Amino acid sequence: MTEILTTTAGSLPRTPELLAANAARRFDADGLTPLPSAEFDAALAAAVDSVVTRQQEIGITLPGDGEYGKAMTTTFNYGAWWSYIFHRTAGLEIVEEDTFVSQPPTAENADGLTLTSFGNRRDRQRFPDVYASDAEVNKATPKEGALTFPVASGELAYTGHEQIASDVSNFSRALKAQGIERGFLTSLSPGSGARIQDRHYGSEDAFLEAWAGALHEEYKAITDAGLIVQVDDPSIAENFDQIDPEPSIEDYLRFTGKRVEALNHALEGLPTEQLRFHLCWGSWHGPHTTDIEFKHLVKLMLDIDVTYYSFEGANARHEHEYVVWDDVTLPEDKIIVPGVVTHSTNVVEHPELVAQRIQRYAKRVGPERVIASTDCGLGGRIHPDIAWAKLESLAEGARIASQRA
Repeated sequence: MTEILTTTAGSLPRTPELLAANAARRFDADGLTPLPSAEFDAALAAAVDSVVTRQQEIGITLPGDGEYGKAMTTTFNYGAWWSYIFHRTAGLEIVEEDTFVSQPPTAENADGLTLTSFGNRRDRQRFPDVYASDAEVNKATPKEGALTFPVASGELAYTGHEQIASDVSNFSRALKAQGIERGFLTSLSPGSGARIQDRHYGSEDAFLEAWAGALHEEYKAITDAGLIVQVDDPSIAENFDQIDPEPSIEDYLRFTGKRVEALNHALEGLPTEQLRFHLCWGSWHGPHTTDIEFKHLVKLMLDIDVTYYSFEGANARHEHEYVVWDDVTLPEDKIIVPGVVTHSTNVVEHPELVAQRIQRYAKRVGPERVIASTDCGLGGRIHPDIAWAKLESLAEGARIASQRA
């Protein structure tokens, strides 16, 4: 029997105590620099202990810290998985306007493609009434006002050394207490960082490289501690829906290839066996009818110099795409981490269905090269009770699939 390991894609439901401690946090006058708080530090440490313990009890064999150390602020009305980096990077400035895109809408990048603002996704254009009225669809959309993001107004530099040291310390202690040898922490990709506006470098390539240099420091801090770093980069797939009119596949891959090059630069010199990449199409609860197909991205994804590749494989828009592995050869030293339970529905998957999903991948690449996971982060997308029930089904489904391997 081959034991099929289990993991998550990162975000898990935060405890009420951690949410309360976070709400009480204060930031410097710039709105970006967190002020020291012993109360928050204590609440964070306790919460990380709790989330690691609960994952082990359920049977998650490669746990994360739930992304609990990611700053959740009212300064930025968007997900902590991304906006946390704004609190760890110098050279940024908050402006009172919607600055979601890396360049103003009137400016073209070197590829002739321009990202539109968040509100102009082609999926939103196709289903305007749905996005205007459905609360679940709009969880990723501010209830009022424009999206608030900083712009890059100076040289980028990583300043999050204390925060990442705290993340590493809390997580390492929690793993040791449970006798767990390996775990992962998430970090942002250069391509996703570069989706804010550049008002300093004046060059797409230079801006991406600046983000690569800054984020390399965070990656290195994680791998130096013996942990796995998972690089989160929904921009690889998600940007496709934010280019209007729809680009050709060739143009989009050329555009996205620059982001892959920047990421590989950021990963240089780090132990490949401690590197994981996460691809998704954006976790908001929309129709996702304008997503790019996985078959167009899979080979580019495999160009990323990591050992583990995490991707969505359980939601209704992408579950069928496991067949890409019929035509794509997974390199012998690589491992796939497909989602087999999803954040996109409140229905808790039956363990037998989870096992069947795992077996589809195991049949194609070998059970020893499959780690069963969630599609994307569960925290904030579904009720905490449902999230934990899904992880129970994930663990049980992996046990069933292991017995059949």
